[in-house]
Amino acid sequence: MTQGPRIEPDQQVRDLADVPAIEVISRSAVLLMSAAAEKLGLAENASSDPDLDEARRLITALAGLVTASGEYLGPHAAPIKDGLQSLQRAFREASTVPDEPGKGPGEKYTGPVY
Repeated sequence: MTQGPRIEPDQQVRDLADVPAIEVISRSAVLLMSAAAEKLGLAENASSDPDLDEARRLITALAGLVTASGEYLGPHAAPIKDGLQSLQRAFREASTVPDEPGKGPGEKYTGPVY
């Protein structure tokens, strides 16, 4: 197996230092969204068995990130918030025992999602 060029740890830190904070936050949000979609069984190659416990954790982490960084997201805020709400609704639909309004994943940060 052929590997690409080895990147030294110092180079990785320098490269990350050049990335704007908004890009790091946005990438983190997209990663959390993608992982939550996988756990909910929404992704193209996802397991047919959703893991709602794992999805709850990922959605809550995403909600915390979005809430804490909302003022910095600028034009990225609306699509990220829409994605979060879609995941929250999908979770509610997938759950056999729905949470009370305001008690679903991330709703302590976002408010109730119906």
